[in-house]
Amino acid sequence: MNLSRRNFLKLGATGAAASLAYHSWPRVVNAQTNLRSFHVCAAPQVLETNPELLDVFAGAGVGHVWMAAFFYGYWPVEPEVIAKWIRRVEDKGLAPHVINIPLGHPGDSLGSPDDSVALAPPSHWRMAVRPDGSTYSGTSLHPPATEENVAAMMRIAPLGVDRVFLDDDFRLAVGPGVIGGCFCDDHRDVFLNTHGYAAERWPELLDDVNARRLSPLLRSWVEFTCDQLTASFRAQKQAAPEIELGNMIMYFGAEKAGIRLSDYADSPFRVGELMFNDASFAPVKGKTNELYSCLFHRRYAKPDLAFSETTAFPADQLSAPNMAAKLAVTTIADVRNTMYMSGITPFPVTHWDTLAPAMKKHAAIHERLAGHKPAGPFKHYWGESSRYIGDDKPYSLFLATGVPFEVIDRPGTDGWTFLSEWEARDVAEGKLTSPGTTFITREAPASNDALRAVPEDLPALFDFKRSIAEHLRDVPYVLEDEPVVCAWYPTANAVLLWNLSEARKELTVAVSERRMTATLDALDVVLVDL
Repeated sequence: MNLSRRNFLKLGATGAAASLAYHSWPRVVNAQTNLRSFHVCAAPQVLETNPELLDVFAGAGVGHVWMAAFFYGYWPVEPEVIAKWIRRVEDKGLAPHVINIPLGHPGDSLGSPDDSVALAPPSHWRMAVRPDGSTYSGTSLHPPATEENVAAMMRIAPLGVDRVFLDDDFRLAVGPGVIGGCFCDDHRDVFLNTHGYAAERWPELLDDVNARRLSPLLRSWVEFTCDQLTASFRAQKQAAPEIELGNMIMYFGAEKAGIRLSDYADSPFRVGELMFNDASFAPVKGKTNELYSCLFHRRYAKPDLAFSETTAFPADQLSAPNMAAKLAVTTIADVRNTMYMSGITPFPVTHWDTLAPAMKKHAAIHERLAGHKPAGPFKHYWGESSRYIGDDKPYSLFLATGVPFEVIDRPGTDGWTFLSEWEARDVAEGKLTSPGTTFITREAPASNDALRAVPEDLPALFDFKRSIAEHLRDVPYVLEDEPVVCAWYPTANAVLLWNLSEARKELTVAVSERRMTATLDALDVVLVDL
């Protein structure tokens, strides 16, 4: 594949037009048996020094091992070494796969115990440019990034793996909440020329980016950026068509990061999470943010192709109980594949003593819930403004009220729809309407009857729950004011409760005149039949 810089940028710019249609949650009506699978990522250099890990993985119930291969211009170990471990993984009765890190990360995302792995792409890869003109390495597309990733796929193909994932550094934004793309001179010129914009429009675009203003100009830029990333993904996929290529989506990854989610709906798709250590995951809000991002991405990901991001980073900073608690996120959202990761350094081997029984428990619950969709009067809605220009700070704490919820791809026509400030602004400006639902936001203009303000804290939300109790009569919900997720699956005639507290709880599920009690250990789940 021999592309000039200018022609490569044009290839992306002339890609398929973006699909602006909303996507409903893909679902499978008939559940399979043994559908939940467990995966772990292990660098070949780790297996070289700790070969006994394969027995640990297999003993805990893991069925798939993913080995890190090509890192943004480097091979930390030669493909021959990867091939050796592919054979050894197969000898243990496990399925081998490969993960590439195609573009790199603006900082250390690897957790290497030494300096043996470069943290930035090689010098012949170009730096990315922010809107303010500053530069950084990683998460940008200039030749020869795609060409070298294409060559890497060609080297991987003969090794005998059927799946390759592109790590979530495969994006064009530095991090969550950033409007991405490279603002260098080359990308500027190709963007302006492709769309027929005069040079004077460039400062206007930069102002729109800084102001997070979803103008037609900024929309064109975001779609241009998505075209770039999709073109690179498709080139890598075409280089080894016998391999199923997947994309690990970043936390709240969407169009503003260059990720047009609909382009990956038929590929292995890892839902984006972020709470990788105890400090971030322990707060109730950390857990609901994690669940919220996963539920959003499941609007696009097919359940059997969906993977979790059950990650510890740094490797020893997420406790075993919290890592096990993360299994609830993917059980609730019907994500069929759990992917354990921790960078190059493995998380403590003693974690598997806690994870193994938790995996078995969640797999059994998942058998009951697979293919069923959560429903409820509280509406989970992440709209276009959040996807294109938002700062990725969701109103997620309503998930912890014990009231059932559902994921919607357009504003609901009943119940209560919880909005980020970006969609709330659209409602206030008359751009977003939906008769029949009540829009809830953290703060609402006093003069706007379309919005109701409920502060995003548990006391305020519990007060709100009590104020609407008469409208909850026909749905199952938790009576107590305790932080708990209540996911209701009407077609399975069950609710799944997830205790978000680190204390044992006695809870009551009410529906009509019936009362059902459940006891949940700290961070645990229980399935309640209705």
